[in-house]
Amino acid sequence: MNLRKKSETLGVNILVCIISIILITPLLLILINSFKTSREAAFMSLALPASLNFSNFSLVIQRGKLGQTFLNSMTYSLFSVILTTLLASMAAYVLSRNRNRLHTFLYFFIVLGITMPINFVTLVKVMQVLQLINTRGGVILLYCAIQMPFNVFLIYSFIGKIPCEIDEAGVIDGCSPIRLFVSVVLPLLKPVLVTVMVLTFLNTWNEFVLPLYLVGSSDKWPMTLAVYNFFGMYFRDWNLVCADIVLTSLPVILVYILGQKHIVSGMTAGAVKG
Repeated sequence: MNLRKKSETLGVNILVCIISIILITPLLLILINSFKTSREAAFMSLALPASLNFSNFSLVIQRGKLGQTFLNSMTYSLFSVILTTLLASMAAYVLSRNRNRLHTFLYFFIVLGITMPINFVTLVKVMQVLQLINTRGGVILLYCAIQMPFNVFLIYSFIGKIPCEIDEAGVIDGCSPIRLFVSVVLPLLKPVLVTVMVLTFLNTWNEFVLPLYLVGSSDKWPMTLAVYNFFGMYFRDWNLVCADIVLTSLPVILVYILGQKHIVSGMTAGAVKG
């Protein structure tokens, strides 16, 4: 029996290693070729470069205008994180603490947005009527609206674990509703809020389709559109394209590495009620 378990464990480990190699290979391919010359990168192989060409990154930043697009992506991501986290936590708290028919209907109506596809024709018309096309504020509000359903769902499950007696103790101590939420409830939501913030940042930073349709001015493009435009201009210089992809992916990788522990804990914290 022990031999069988060891064999199963060994087989699972081998399978995980194979899958990991398959997933890591494209990342290594891009990273290695970003340091090559244009001639070396034309073959897009995993062979190491003759010398490390760090000048590729400076050329990409200069020609691809990554400084401006980086600021745009950071603006979209940070404001989306702040608005989405605040609004989703407030909505989830109210819906979780007042479980009547109306609030239950509203909760399921909001969560339904997780499964509903985006109708881009209707979306563009609505954005045009509201005069939010090609504006930074419109992009931020749209990111918040799209990510709100999943974040409300995540926080709602977590709040269900917090005893209502904590709220009652805060009210007895003289807390107003706003102070009760800010001073008592929000600190208890830290694990799930960090998860929401990290996921919202990653999703906003990686978004490509929405700004492609709704942002026409190049000075308002995020970094994902800059990569797309740069590839169209320098599709033969794979070393520059790979360097552009590395620079665009670096903030996402850093945020994920720093927040991966909180993502796992936050995703599982509200799954089981004790």
